[in-house]
Amino acid sequence: MNYFAAVKVRFAIAILLASSWLVPAQKNDPAIDVGGLFDAAQQLAQDNLDPDVLKALQQVDRDKIEDFLKNYQAYLQGDYVLDVAELKDAATTILPLLDLHEETQPYAAWLRSRLDYFDAVEELKNIAPPQPVPGTNQPPRAPNPSFAVEQQVWIKKVAPRPWSEAAKKFVPQLKTIFTAEHVPAELVWLAEVESGFDAHARSPVGAVGMFQLMPTTAKDLGLSLFPFDQRKQPDAAAHAAAKYLRYLHNKFGDWRLAVAAYNSGEGTVQRLLKRYDATSYERIATHLPAETQMYVPKVEATILHREGAALEKLKTA
Repeated sequence: MNYFAAVKVRFAIAILLASSWLVPAQKNDPAIDVGGLFDAAQQLAQDNLDPDVLKALQQVDRDKIEDFLKNYQAYLQGDYVLDVAELKDAATTILPLLDLHEETQPYAAWLRSRLDYFDAVEELKNIAPPQPVPGTNQPPRAPNPSFAVEQQVWIKKVAPRPWSEAAKKFVPQLKTIFTAEHVPAELVWLAEVESGFDAHARSPVGAVGMFQLMPTTAKDLGLSLFPFDQRKQPDAAAHAAAKYLRYLHNKFGDWRLAVAAYNSGEGTVQRLLKRYDATSYERIATHLPAETQMYVPKVEATILHREGAALEKLKTA
């Protein structure tokens, strides 16, 4: 296999691994069907990668890929934040592979904006003391960190960060758009958390643009995906993201819940609020998908650092 074919194989593996990262987590799912996971990941590859990549992929050791997928999916089956640390080595290995070629760099932009999750989890592991599992012989297991603990970790992590050149370029125009959509202008900083203000960022499950809009959501918000994907246009994507955030805030009446729903889906937030007879983000925070548990305090810390504004106190126009 020549060098470029090998690179394509590695990219295929990276997409397979990253795609497994984003499968929605359910607490009470049955045992993992590893073969099914592989087939689903391979179908994603068939939908998104060119034929040369797929041809090379057939030469990859299936057992090794299945093992990786099983480890990733084991984390996703639950809502345990501290397990995210196990993804760090794989993510840091994948990133330079994605940076190698122009066609894979949108995936690199997506992943790069999430690398700090792993460092945050390492800090959270040092803070959260292990606790024994009642009535079992299982070793002590630290609980999910509280929202208050995560807040402090993210405030500390975000505080030293200067404005990026992309932020300097785009934030003023994006704020104008959010204000026109009657959404707090400070929420444009979601784009830093989602993509680092990279209009070409793409996740393995199909979210695109600065605000990482999924295809169905984008269409529902009036964006066109063909012949040109408007999610890659900063102004169009900002209008759509602002409309979606306004809708979520109207639905939940709270910006933390709205941001959580932006990341994990409004159905996830609605089910947890009902299950725990809750009305606040804090009440359901530790039960949300692991990424969302970190996403909300990261967004909040970013807005506090950039604007000196508290997320829960933002006012709609």
